[in-house]
Amino acid sequence: MSFSLGIVGAGQFAGQFAKLFQLHPGVGPIRVTDLLPERAEQLVASHGLAGTAGSFEELLASDVDAVALFTQRWTHGPLAVQALRAGKHVYSAVPMAVSEAEIAAIIEAVRETGLTYMMGETSHYHPATVYARQQLENGAFGRVFYAEGDYVHDMDLGFYEAYQYSGGENWKATASYPPLLYPTHSIGGVLGAWQTYATSVSAIGVVDQRGDGVFDSEVSQFGNNLSNATALFEVAGGGSFRTNEFRRVGYPCHIRESRFRFFGTEGSFEQLATVSLWQDKKGVTDVSQHLQAQPSLPADDPSLAEVAPALRDAFVSGTAPVHDAGRARLPREFAHAPNGHEGSHHFLVDDFVTAVNEGVLPSVNAWTAARYTLPGVIAHESARRDGERLTIPDFGNPPH
Repeated sequence: MSFSLGIVGAGQFAGQFAKLFQLHPGVGPIRVTDLLPERAEQLVASHGLAGTAGSFEELLASDVDAVALFTQRWTHGPLAVQALRAGKHVYSAVPMAVSEAEIAAIIEAVRETGLTYMMGETSHYHPATVYARQQLENGAFGRVFYAEGDYVHDMDLGFYEAYQYSGGENWKATASYPPLLYPTHSIGGVLGAWQTYATSVSAIGVVDQRGDGVFDSEVSQFGNNLSNATALFEVAGGGSFRTNEFRRVGYPCHIRESRFRFFGTEGSFEQLATVSLWQDKKGVTDVSQHLQAQPSLPADDPSLAEVAPALRDAFVSGTAPVHDAGRARLPREFAHAPNGHEGSHHFLVDDFVTAVNEGVLPSVNAWTAARYTLPGVIAHESARRDGERLTIPDFGNPPH
């Protein structure tokens, strides 16, 4: 059993995921559309895909069963709703959307159509998240009461090139995208292990001082001048977690851009760029090797020729030993396929394909995606209000 797929947006990440969708036995013909037709044509030619569509609307009018959205991050919400209303299953890159109204519209469309929606949040399958999830299930933490999640990615390490590639002449206006509106790489790793949700937030933003036209509210199409932000969330059931979204920071994000900490009454877990530690009342255990993702491609692989060097780890990192139990469910065609984001890409693609073909909820379904995304939207508003504590609406658990 397989379904046909339309890829929307033929940028750098689309090519990596196109390869995996093409390899998966649960996916049939793949078509591509992009606002720049030559990019769609290039992706089709380089991977031997089925063809292109002249526009998003033309793709939705075709017989494709599903679409995968790899467009600019603030466009995902409306495109997802349009696709669902057109009868297509949806895989969406992060974030889910940029407002509460857009998130609500996606959930309503999924509820009414019964179609599959999945947000491709990489941190849900990061080795640290998988390990913390296992430790929680085993009761090793006792009661978790506090956690931390950081997405620490400096503009100088790959983001200038990425925004120039995607934004064209107007790239500075879009490079100012508010950090807290891209929250899922930090929140998703926390809530992907700790089965709770955020109920309120207070956030503080740092006004940028580089003076290069990025994070300049007069240039920004988002009116944003914050390059760094920190948010403290209250969670249901008691406890809290803190996230950092940093875009101006002295940190080697090419080694590890998302990192996590969990503290419980019986045990704790802490992660830095190169070290991961399990700690309890008896002592400290270095679990770094257990969580170390192995390369899935050599650094000089031709497919990475157009990828900024500082972003290449997002494309080449493979699975870690902690992933061993989950790897057995992956199709054998993925055995030597490119991977990325600490081994998450294979699991994300398989999750979506399995959900569509078997009619089951994916791990990061619309309701889970809302809990990974909406807290950041509310946190950004809190930062704009000088840290005012705001309530975070919750859309509940998915229906059975």
